Amino acid sequence: MPAKTEHIMNKPPGTPMSTTTEMETDRAALLASLRARLARGSAAQGTRPRISLCPEIDATLPEGGLPGACLHEILAAEPGAATGFATLLLARAQALNPSGSVLWISQDPDAYPQGLARLGLAPQHLVLVRAPRAQDALWATEEAARCPAVAATLLHSPLREGPDMTACRRLQLAAETGGGLTVLLGPDTDTPAPSPARSRWRVRAAAEGAGHGQPAWELELLLHRGGVPRRWNCTWNPVQDRLSVLESSPTERRRRG
Repeated sequence: MPAKTEHIMNKPPGTPMSTTTEMETDRAALLASLRARLARGSAAQGTRPRISLCPEIDATLPEGGLPGACLHEILAAEPGAATGFATLLLARAQALNPSGSVLWISQDPDAYPQGLARLGLAPQHLVLVRAPRAQDALWATEEAARCPAVAATLLHSPLREGPDMTACRRLQLAAETGGGLTVLLGPDTDTPAPSPARSRWRVRAAAEGAGHGQPAWELELLLHRGGVPRRWNCTWNPVQDRLSVLESSPTERRRRG
């Protein structure tokens, strides 16, 4: 199992920052993000990374899949199912950058590499980062997201309120700069706060379709820029490395009826 790492860079944790320093840092992050956007647009216009889920879901998303180099949020209505879906996104992002690492940042990472491998995430690409304090976890996530050598970053936040808008904006800017996927995984809430994330999902286990040891999830797309909220019942086949949509979820059927 990969060794747990306290910090990914040598910055003294807990160092307070003045308001002026925060403004300067935000300005520097914004400028770096704009430069990265321009560079990517000039070098590879029309080839923005896109994470494919499955044909049925991709067809409903404005970009034909989830855009990379962005922040995406997952609300865990059922922790096991939400973690599984988050792992799938990390694995798909890593496949777009085969030499890139995947960072899993949490107060106490308990990821099981063999279980993650069933969802397509190879253990040799995984780095577990232990960050007991929320401030350290946010800092580590931002630094990782900004690094082009990182294919995907997961921040697992146990706090129901999660990072504030300013922190999420910084994560979005960092993802745009580094070019990898950034996923914020947190507890479910009936009143999620506004966020600059490109998409927000609620994930729970789905009884319909479960069997043969294959995970079954109900995926609810709460928001997506330019997209329409939807729900799907899905199952994951680890042998075929495929996510399949079953019928619409019971909630979706009631809504249509």
